[in-house]
Amino acid sequence: MKTRTKVWIGVPVGLLVVVGALVGVKAGQIMKMINAGKTFVPPPESVTTAPVETLEWQPTRGAIGTLVAVHGVTLGAELTGQVRFIGFDSGTFVRQGDVLVRLDTSVEEAQLAAAEADAALAKISLERARTLRQGEANSPAELDAAEARYKQAQANVANLQATIAKKIIRAPFDGRIAIRQVELGQVVSPGTPIATIQSVSPIYVEFSLPQQALADLKVGQRVQLRTDVFPGATWDGAVSAVNSEVDVATRNVRVRATVPNADGRLRPGMFANVDVVTSDKQQVLVIPATSVIFAPYGDSVFVVDQKKDESGKATTVARQRFVRLGERRGDLVAVESGLKPGEVVVSSGAFKLRNGLAVVARNDLAPNAELAPKPTEN
Repeated sequence: MKTRTKVWIGVPVGLLVVVGALVGVKAGQIMKMINAGKTFVPPPESVTTAPVETLEWQPTRGAIGTLVAVHGVTLGAELTGQVRFIGFDSGTFVRQGDVLVRLDTSVEEAQLAAAEADAALAKISLERARTLRQGEANSPAELDAAEARYKQAQANVANLQATIAKKIIRAPFDGRIAIRQVELGQVVSPGTPIATIQSVSPIYVEFSLPQQALADLKVGQRVQLRTDVFPGATWDGAVSAVNSEVDVATRNVRVRATVPNADGRLRPGMFANVDVVTSDKQQVLVIPATSVIFAPYGDSVFVVDQKKDESGKATTVARQRFVRLGERRGDLVAVESGLKPGEVVVSSGAFKLRNGLAVVARNDLAPNAELAPKPTEN
């Protein structure tokens, strides 16, 4: 009986001892993990860096504009007639006064010959009446009638000449003519479109700027034009007109600039990027645009700094700093405040950093930040 009692007492005690030992071992492991976590230093993050550089920029205001012809009209027939001659090809350049289309004028030319004969006879009759009047062989009324008949004959001749001229469509100015809309033998009526003609040199570019631009916007100000149709090409021009009113819906002012277009590559209707030069060149601090972390509460960058630990060993760390940005050009962005020349910022990989995190620069992988980047074909 006593033996059984000892057994029943020994079993729980043994279990308690085993559980206590396990708890102690596990507690020791947990404490080691906690101590290791406190002293754990994460490996440095790989990033690329770029220095804060000082460049000379020409301050500009950018806008998207539309090219407009200085002169542009749709030519049409004024009178009814049959097309007898077409003197242009679609898309060609024509000079002012060139005959583009000639309508049938055979009837008018015959009538003109008869009218000119009548005018010649009326002139002879007038001269005879004047001679007779000098000798008082006729009355003043007869002289007046002869003068009236002569003037009427002249008017008839001028009317027929004007009719013939209206049936000859000429280029009103130098320009490029569009696709023709008539064919030989076609009978056209008043208002029938013949073709569109537009002048190409110079050419207007119209665009809008915020009302704040009125403070330093003036006629004669230099502009630079670019278009995606001709990558790398630029055209220089000047502001020729500023609208007298501001749009009440957008608070923008409409601006027109005149751009020389001697080679005729710019076409009316094309869109273009316009930069209005606002003042003299200025010194600005620039960094790669990929360095910036954009956020609603403020834009920031990570500045690379050196930090020494307790043993005096230097470690490269990234420290977050808020900045105020200015104009962006290509892959670069201007910094108005928050950075100093010569400082080094993280140019890529900033999204995975936090303040004070160790980093290692791998600039062999860094992309080139260019002021005027161009796409490359692989």
